[in-house]
Amino acid sequence: MSTQLDPIESDLLMTLTDHDDPVFALHRGGKMEVASTVPVANADDLSLAYTPGVARVCEAIAADKEIAHQYTWVGNTVAVITDGTAVLGLGDIGPAAAMPVMEGKAILFKQFGGVDAIPIALDTTDTDEIVETIVRLAPTFGGINLEDISSPRCFEIERRLIERLEIPVFHDDQHGTAVVVLAGLYNALRLTEREPDEVKVVISGAGAAGVAITKILRSAGVRKISVVDRTGVITPEREDLNEVKQWLADETGGWARPGSVSDALAGADVFVGVSGGTIPEEAVAAMAPDAIIFALANPNPEVHPEVANRHARIVATGRSDFPNQLNNVLVFPGIFRGALDVRATMISESMKLAAARAIADLVSDDELSETHIIPSPFDPRVSQAVARAVTDTARRDGLARRPY
Repeated sequence: MSTQLDPIESDLLMTLTDHDDPVFALHRGGKMEVASTVPVANADDLSLAYTPGVARVCEAIAADKEIAHQYTWVGNTVAVITDGTAVLGLGDIGPAAAMPVMEGKAILFKQFGGVDAIPIALDTTDTDEIVETIVRLAPTFGGINLEDISSPRCFEIERRLIERLEIPVFHDDQHGTAVVVLAGLYNALRLTEREPDEVKVVISGAGAAGVAITKILRSAGVRKISVVDRTGVITPEREDLNEVKQWLADETGGWARPGSVSDALAGADVFVGVSGGTIPEEAVAAMAPDAIIFALANPNPEVHPEVANRHARIVATGRSDFPNQLNNVLVFPGIFRGALDVRATMISESMKLAAARAIADLVSDDELSETHIIPSPFDPRVSQAVARAVTDTARRDGLARRPY
């Protein structure tokens, strides 16, 4: 039974899908397609690509399933999977509405990493169902990229998949963001001549990105971290903490003190925003000299660059129209490229740290400046450098099934 829109709804839909809009023109028909890598122009081609020739390959894989990585697309293909519950800045918009983002992610994998990626939107938000569905799909892919799944479910989903699968599983909202933040921070500290264990860091946001950033900064030697949510600084004294926030409280409890974001920013060296909202200018003004501000909410940074530049030495956002764009596209194509190349069983914390260092090192001393702490997403060296760092680390740590 069809549902008719009333005139107001119809006018709104026509406005939203204006066919003269270049955005809709680009998306019409989707942003990707499946293409053959071999010719099927005659009977001989057909007999090799399909029956009877294909049967020989099937029998070989049945005898040794590992060679599927050589003789099917598995070795170079990643699933980009969402349930549509935390899409960009749009929130819980559902799996169908998430598909344009998943397609976009897939073409970035191809463009920047040479990795084939298939967008998959799941019509369930149940953790058990998501895990079981992905486990059943896993033989089709060489890796799993989780995308736009709301916190705190995203942590359990990723953890359980890592436990059950022997292919890389990577939640980009967590780890892609964390890696690029660390890369930017490495160079911001290099420019301001400070060490990780010296700086006082305030992270606004205790969701997927905030947790992963806390973890990677701790692994990189940062010790003075305060994480802030809507209630204030997360500390062990609070009684409203879920399991994830309790972990944050335990990790940062040696430094963090109760209070508001403004209290935490007083004298802080670094602010990392992954929460949205607006930080008062007077709180920004109270930060330490040579302050570093990474205001990454899109499209509206927690501190607008015009405000941030009045009080900080280095300012970065997630936007492409300001200097120092901290974009996940610097991370995930190269990480998966490297992991697939050596058939890594997982993506470890050491691999993420190596990726961050590889990105940071692409900015030479001569290039490093307040408006250039991170390479461009279009720098062709980025994916290659990250992939090399990941493959080297995977081999060193015994996570590579293809050692050479």
